Amino acid sequence: LMVWLRRTTHYLFIVVVAVNSTLLTINAGDYIFYTDWAWTSFVVFSISQSTMLVVGAIYYMLFTGVPGTATYYATIMTIYTWVAKGAWFALGYPYDFIAVPVWIPSAMLLDLTYWATRRNKHAAIIIGGTLVGLSLPIFNMVNLLLVRDPLEMAFKYPRPTLPPYMTPIEPQVGKFYNSPVALGAGAGAVLSVPIAALGAKLNTWTYRWMAA
Repeated sequence: LMVWLRRTTHYLFIVVVAVNSTLLTINAGDYIFYTDWAWTSFVVFSISQSTMLVVGAIYYMLFTGVPGTATYYATIMTIYTWVAKGAWFALGYPYDFIAVPVWIPSAMLLDLTYWATRRNKHAAIIIGGTLVGLSLPIFNMVNLLLVRDPLEMAFKYPRPTLPPYMTPIEPQVGKFYNSPVALGAGAGAVLSVPIAALGAKLNTWTYRWMAA
């Protein structure tokens, strides 16, 4: 009974991580930064999304030991966010009100790294984590460029739960840095590696708890 309970808890934990990652994106990464503060906070968004994706994806991938599960994890997050996008659309908000982040290509690079290195965990952490951090800001900037006008969406359709002090302001991107993609990719590549190691360690800890 205990073995069954622990294994069930392990699988449930994977689902909870995927769902909570999606909710975090909707309420923090996408809900405030990605649309309202699109250009000003793109670096913050890039770092948060890179680290959030890599910790769950590498946990899921190392748990199954099968390349492809990181992409599956990213797909779950994408589907949940599209459902949330549809919910906002049903409430009368425009189609561009929420721009769904692009996780899948970066997760595919993590899977490819794990596959190409013959399931080497350390290579997945170092190389895969770096690739996720480098690639995600690029994919998401392309995604953001396809949105009609992020600032128009922010001012014309303010969030009903957004506090007054978080009212969108005209961004001053060039005043602080010239390339939010480069800065986000550099910081994301550095930070995604230790976060990937954390995801791998969480997997080890869970296995030990199951075997206890």
